[in-house]
Amino acid sequence: MGPLHGIRVIEFAGIGPAPFCAMLLADLGAEVLRIQRRPAEGAAAGSAILSGGLLSRGRQSLALDLKQPAAVELVLRLVAQSDALIEGFRPGVMERLGLGPEACLAVNARLVYGRMTGWGQTGPLAGAAGHDLNYIAISGALHAIGPAEAPSVPLNLVGDFGGGGLLLAFGLVSALLEARGSGAGQVVDAAMSEGAGLLMSMVYQLKGAGAWVNQRASNLVDGGAHFYATYACADGKWIAVAPIEAKFYQLLLERCDIRDPLFEAQLEREHWPELKLRLGALFATRTRDEWCALLEGTDACVAPVLDMDEAPNHPHNKARQSFVEHEGVMQPAPAPRFSRTPATLKPSPVAGQRSPDALLAGWGFGPEEVARLRDTGVV
Repeated sequence: MGPLHGIRVIEFAGIGPAPFCAMLLADLGAEVLRIQRRPAEGAAAGSAILSGGLLSRGRQSLALDLKQPAAVELVLRLVAQSDALIEGFRPGVMERLGLGPEACLAVNARLVYGRMTGWGQTGPLAGAAGHDLNYIAISGALHAIGPAEAPSVPLNLVGDFGGGGLLLAFGLVSALLEARGSGAGQVVDAAMSEGAGLLMSMVYQLKGAGAWVNQRASNLVDGGAHFYATYACADGKWIAVAPIEAKFYQLLLERCDIRDPLFEAQLEREHWPELKLRLGALFATRTRDEWCALLEGTDACVAPVLDMDEAPNHPHNKARQSFVEHEGVMQPAPAPRFSRTPATLKPSPVAGQRSPDALLAGWGFGPEEVARLRDTGVV
């Protein structure tokens, strides 16, 4: 049983950061019940692959026709027995369904109501559509990532998952802890644009101290420095080189037998472009495995750049079981590690896989009640 065992969460099915948040809570032992829309009301084609699979692991699922008042009443009964709720719709959608914070807190004053959006619940952009790339654009993060010529697209890790799902999970657990003492719930307004900005705290600190310039690939950890970059090897594969500290940098020079005196000027920015070219030429002389045999596992801070087929098979990842195959899919294992209450993987939900009778019985609904809900198309 994980550290969140005993916590009940209602999740309204969505894509990206909200289900990721629910997955994190479920991995750590929370009982999460996902409310799915009826198939006829389903989202756009292709959304199932974004909301299902491993992002939906660890919880049960119930398909409801939320257009029916009886379905809303059913949800409110579930909410009354829950500790938290997760929704990722545009502002106002849950209110129009009759399931906004006011309605839910009226039936459960201790409820922590988590809201995941790109722009937040208020502000000029609150009602506008958007995606990860838009949200991180206004945070300053996107401008700082990539080569000098143009910003790079950092997958959807910075907004959706780091600045979104992780931030909401942290907010929910914090509010749940507070509610234990106060007896009062509250709304957690998690905006991906703000979460992405929060992830940039160290960079804003460096800029405030005059140690960061507003030009990509010109700073310590943005690929500008020759000692914090990736290099292609003779076999076309890549290595990541990151010996920032002077003693680690010196070890890199020693192990690579680099005697060029220009490399001694480690922190002089004007030499970085030329030193990157020289390092690039050096690393292109051997394969990735050859460089790893020489450098990986030492304080030279070098690691292979692995693809998603290679990463689960890396010796370190295998030793720690950092990846697991679950339901036929290789995927990252739950994290972080807990010494006494370890997290566990549980199956992903399939609407209708478990009968509504059995599922709702655990939430206090009788068989006749469930039969009536099913007969009227609510469930």
